[in-house]
Amino acid sequence: MANPPVLNWTTDFDVLDAEYVANPYPVWDDLRVECPVARSERWGGSWLPTRYADVFAVAHDVGHFSSSDVGVLTVPDNEAPGIDIPLPPIDSDPPEHTWARRLLLPWFSHRRVDAYEPITRALCNRLIDGFQGQDGADAAIDYAQQIPARVISLVLGVPAEMADTFTGWVRDVLEFAYDEQRRASGRDAIVGYLLAQMEERRDNPGDDLISELLHVEVDGAPLPDLHVMGTAALTLIAGVDTTWSGIGAALWHLATHPADRQRLVDEPELIPVAIEELLRAYSPVTMARIATKDIEFGGCPMKAGDKVLLSFASANRDPDVFERADEVILDREVNRHIAFGVGIHRCAGSNLARMEMRVAIEEWLLRIPQFRLAEHGEVTWAGGQVRGPRSVPVTFT
Repeated sequence: MANPPVLNWTTDFDVLDAEYVANPYPVWDDLRVECPVARSERWGGSWLPTRYADVFAVAHDVGHFSSSDVGVLTVPDNEAPGIDIPLPPIDSDPPEHTWARRLLLPWFSHRRVDAYEPITRALCNRLIDGFQGQDGADAAIDYAQQIPARVISLVLGVPAEMADTFTGWVRDVLEFAYDEQRRASGRDAIVGYLLAQMEERRDNPGDDLISELLHVEVDGAPLPDLHVMGTAALTLIAGVDTTWSGIGAALWHLATHPADRQRLVDEPELIPVAIEELLRAYSPVTMARIATKDIEFGGCPMKAGDKVLLSFASANRDPDVFERADEVILDREVNRHIAFGVGIHRCAGSNLARMEMRVAIEEWLLRIPQFRLAEHGEVTWAGGQVRGPRSVPVTFT
C-alpha cells in the first residue's frame, strides 16, 4: 500500500500514513491550534476533530451524528463484496441501541470479570513460562497478543485454542481494512464460524453469550439470527485488538521509560492508577460517526452523510483538559480520559479490558522486573481503527 505523502494535514490527513501511525502526537498538537476540525478526502473522505471538547460533543450528539457506520476507512468492496456484518450495539442508534446494549452489559459486569481474573492471571503466567528463561521475547506477539483472544473465548464459549486464528481474522478486518480481499476474507471467516457456533447452541445451549442471545426475547420475539451473529462478532472484534493494543503500548512504554518501570516494580499498588494513565496516553481506538443532516460544527460545513472520526487518543492529549498532556504521569490524580469512548456508546467491555491490562502488567513486572527494548529489534505499529504496537522486541539482560 503506497499513498501520496501528506503535504497539508489540515486538508489532506491520512490516518494510515506511516509516520503518523508511528507518532501522531505532533500532528494532533498542530491541528488543535491551526485547524481543530481537519478535513481529508482520503479513504472516502472524513472530518477529524482533535480537541477533547469537540470529540466529546460529537459523541454525545446522537441526533446529528449516527453510529450507523463506525469504520474509520471507507473502502468499497468492489472485488469482494462478501457478507455485511451488523455490529449491534456499537453501530446501532436509539432505540435499538438501548436494548441491544442492555443484553450485552451483564457479560462484562464486575461479577463476571472477577470470575475471569484468576483464569487470566494463570494464562499470563503460562505465557511468561514460555519465554522467561530466554534472553528476551516480543512483548506484543508473545504476550499481549495472546491474552485477549483467550479471555474473550470465555465469554463466547469457544475454544481458547482458536486464539491465534481469531486474532488473525480480527487483524484482517481492522488492521488491514484497506485491503479488500483480506478484509472480506477475515469478515467472512468470522461470520462462517459464528453461524456454525449458533447452530450448535440452538439445541445445546451453554453458559455463554451466544447461547443466551439465541434464547432471549425482546418485546416477545426472539432476536434475529443476524443480530445474534453481529453481537458475537462485535464481542470478538472489539475484545481482541483493542486490549492487545493497550497491553502492548503499556509494555512498550515501560520498556522505554525505565524510571516508570522501576516505580511500578517498587509500588505495585500503583498499577491500577497507572493503567488509567497509560490508557489516556496511548488510547488505541478511533470511532466514526455519520452526519445525519447538514450541520455547521466547529465552523466547518458538514453535509449529511459525511463521516466524522472520533480520535479518543487525540482528545486525551488535549492540553486544555490534561495538565502536561504529553507526559505520562503514573499517579495522575485528575484523569477524565475517554479511552473507552464517551456517551451512549462507551465501551461495554471496559471492565474486562481494565482487568486484562492490570493483570497482564502485574504478572509481567512480578516475573520480569528488568527489561528494555532489544537493541536491534524493530518496534512496529498498526493504525487506523485501532492504533497499537504489533511488535515490541525486548531483552531481559
